[in-house]
This record gives sequence, structure tokens and C-alpha cells, in this order.
Amino acid sequence: MHGSYEARKEKYKDKVWTVESEPWDLCGSEVVRLEGYSGGFATEYLKRNEA
Repeated sequence: MHGSYEARKEKYKDKVWTVESEPWDLCGSEVVRLEGYSGGFATEYLKRNEA
């Protein structure tokens, strides 16, 4: 997460998320399900982590 309200929360700081779904459209935004996060999260606030 970066650049979003959630990204500024201490509990999410430096967390690496696992995407659990294919993207889908939700009210004009592309979202995905993240492991351990309730609901869809906008892909524009995610960046790929190349391990």
C-alpha cells in the first residue's frame, strides 16, 4: 500500500500484502482482495514487490 489513507496507519506500515483475487471493477475503480484485509482495495494504491 502506498499513497492511501490505510498506508499511513501504523498497523499497516511496512506490511507486504498477498493478493487473493483477480481484479474487478467496483464503482469505476479496479480493486482486488488482499489477504487479511476486509473488502476490496484499489489497485492504484498497490505496487508490485519483486522479491
